[in-house]
Amino acid sequence: MAALALAAPGVQRAEAATSCPGRLVKKIPFATGELRLYRNRQYACAITVAKAPGKPRAMLVSIQARGGRAAVDAGRFTRQAGPVTVHALNRCVRAAGASGGGRGVSTGWILC
Repeated sequence: MAALALAAPGVQRAEAATSCPGRLVKKIPFATGELRLYRNRQYACAITVAKAPGKPRAMLVSIQARGGRAAVDAGRFTRQAGPVTVHALNRCVRAAGASGGGRGVSTGWILC
């Protein structure tokens, strides 16, 4: 039983690491998933979440602050791509997300 008690906190920390800092400011649904954008004072963060988690599928999430390089996470994932974070103090951002090889979603410059 002691081994289970030691493993539980690690699992909780791993789950917490899959989310973005800040508050959720926008959810953009698309056919096979959802792009979620978070923001705090200095940073913007994005995650793409699959509509039907399960088997690994091609997924992508990217976010870019105006005047900066895009942060991208692409690969084969079961549930989500990301989080990806950029420094966005007083700057607009644009983001994109896709799941399952289908059509995804992209934004223009938002969160200005």
